[in-house]
Amino acid sequence: QVILVESGGGLVQAGGSLRLSCAASGSIFSINAMAWYRQAPGKQRELVASITGGGRINYADSVKGRFTISRDNGKNTMTLQMNSLRFEDTAVYYCNGKIRTITGTTVSENDYWGQGTQVTVSS
Repeated sequence: QVILVESGGGLVQAGGSLRLSCAASGSIFSINAMAWYRQAPGKQRELVASITGGGRINYADSVKGRFTISRDNGKNTMTLQMNSLRFEDTAVYYCNGKIRTITGTTVSENDYWGQGTQVTVSS
């Protein structure tokens, strides 16, 4: 079993900063890409930022220059540094990992999600 746990959400004023963390644990063979998604009320879940095992990074246009994603492959953790937060960044943020597990001699890769952490930016 694999578990992803996010932390670091909260309430912040516009222009402020927050740092989200995600920790993966369990029967992990390896982790491929990891990503942060967010979902605002009444909207679809959207990709915020992603990072491959090799460190290739992709950001949504709306967060470029303000958010920074990073990961520690040795610790199976990922962070999202969010600066210059805006009201429209308010959402539940989810950690996602494409994680390989091994059963016997079979390696499987599946998507795993954290439970989400609320980020609220006051205007």
